[in-house]
Amino acid sequence: MQILIVEDDIRLAQAVGKILEDNNYQVDMVHDGQSGLDYGETGIYDVIILDVMLPKMDGFEVAKQLRRKGVDTPVLMLTARSQIPDKIEGLDSGADDYMTKPFSPAEMLAHLRALTRRQGQVVFETLRFADLELNLESHDLAREGKSINLSFKEFSIMNILMSNKGQIVSKETLISKVWGVESSAVDNNVEAYISFVRKKLKFLGSSAQIETIRKVGYRLVDGQ
Repeated sequence: MQILIVEDDIRLAQAVGKILEDNNYQVDMVHDGQSGLDYGETGIYDVIILDVMLPKMDGFEVAKQLRRKGVDTPVLMLTARSQIPDKIEGLDSGADDYMTKPFSPAEMLAHLRALTRRQGQVVFETLRFADLELNLESHDLAREGKSINLSFKEFSIMNILMSNKGQIVSKETLISKVWGVESSAVDNNVEAYISFVRKKLKFLGSSAQIETIRKVGYRLVDGQ
């Protein structure tokens, strides 16, 4: 799951990012409202954590602009402003949830889970395709009792492909969701990790195959 943090307190942003990464989220972070709007408009994020007091554009305006542009990504307002009128303004501007600082990591993670459930993105413990089963907690990929552990990027790629089974996933999407929009990753990085995952599918003897769609991307198919 890909999370965007928009927070001008760099130390806090990094602390929140560390909590999320430790819980297997992919994180991008920016530190002003205009950058938050630019990144949010891409539509690649599952949740946006948005501070209110930001340089260049405050969080209320960022949320309003995102909604006006048709971006329906869930927004969690994270701010020190705890007065009821501020909460009302935040929700009226397009935010889906509101949490005040200070907060506990467990509280924030619970808010994120609730937001994804509201969007219909219920988080299951496993994903299944053909004869494969991907454990979302342990990152183990298994077939008929035989399993192998995936590295974080291998797991992220397999998670995306299995979540979009039969659909083409572009290299650009894989780069943004697996490496992050600020990364220097290129097509060759994707190709290398696709090769790693294919070897693990072969090791398991799975009928599932990653099909290359030339100049477009990849899709997961059942080759049985």
